[in-house]
Amino acid sequence: MNKRQTTERVQSKWKIPRPLMVALAVAIFGVLGMLLVDHGPWNRPKLQTAEMVHYTTTGAAARAVGATVTPTAPKLELEPVPPGPKPAQPVNPPPP
Repeated sequence: MNKRQTTERVQSKWKIPRPLMVALAVAIFGVLGMLLVDHGPWNRPKLQTAEMVHYTTTGAAARAVGATVTPTAPKLELEPVPPGPKPAQPVNPPPP
């Protein structure tokens, strides 16, 4: 066994493909970035005491400033009935 064969064996054993290295680096930096943004010192929860909170619902807050709150219109059916007569036979009959 010569020197070239031993170095090829060692190199082939520990070689990691470049796309895998890039993907791992992007994933690690992405997770670290999310942790920094979500749990950074500037992102602390703001606690409001009962004295600070005046209205419990959006409707109550809207009524307090003089807005009128009206319910939304009912939703339409999923598939409305098409106008015109119903076909006597389907265009593509179902297979037996």
